[in-house]
Amino acid sequence: MITEIRKSTEQRMAKSLEALKVDLTKIRTGRAHTGLLDHVTVDYYGSPTLVNQVANITLIDARTIGVQPWEKNMVGKVERAIRDSDLGLNPATNGDIIRVPMPMLTEERRRDLIKLVKSEGENAKVAVRNIRRDANSTLKDLLKKKEISEDDERRVQDDIQKLTDRFVAEIDQTLSVKETDLMAV
Repeated sequence: MITEIRKSTEQRMAKSLEALKVDLTKIRTGRAHTGLLDHVTVDYYGSPTLVNQVANITLIDARTIGVQPWEKNMVGKVERAIRDSDLGLNPATNGDIIRVPMPMLTEERRRDLIKLVKSEGENAKVAVRNIRRDANSTLKDLLKKKEISEDDERRVQDDIQKLTDRFVAEIDQTLSVKETDLMAV
């Protein structure tokens, strides 16, 4: 019972960290990377489909992403989907290849993005703390039902606190890497 609580708590905290990492990949830096378009959807014969499922996405150079739809009739739709996304990109069609140049980030925009990164990090920390709270309340319930001893409860609470501290430190590390990446010109 106790090992299950410890294991599920660690898994849930790991999922929160992974969700943060996925959210941070959507925040663009000054450099181009193909993962930037991973969440952009396009209307593909009536159903919303991810761009990377209807086109090849490559890096043309350090500041340009190349998107080549597999069907010629999708070029305009993919270009429109990229333009309408929340990324602030302005793609240009060159034949059947869509070039997506990455504009330079201004200092003000970098600061705004860092605020957004910190906000995402704080949300992840809150999620980890909520998971800790849930695990501790489960332990208290087990103690009330006399299914575990007070010593076991304290020991597992200490373990859960160590897990929480570890994941909060990993979140801080992830945030500092992203902030450094954003501030690099």
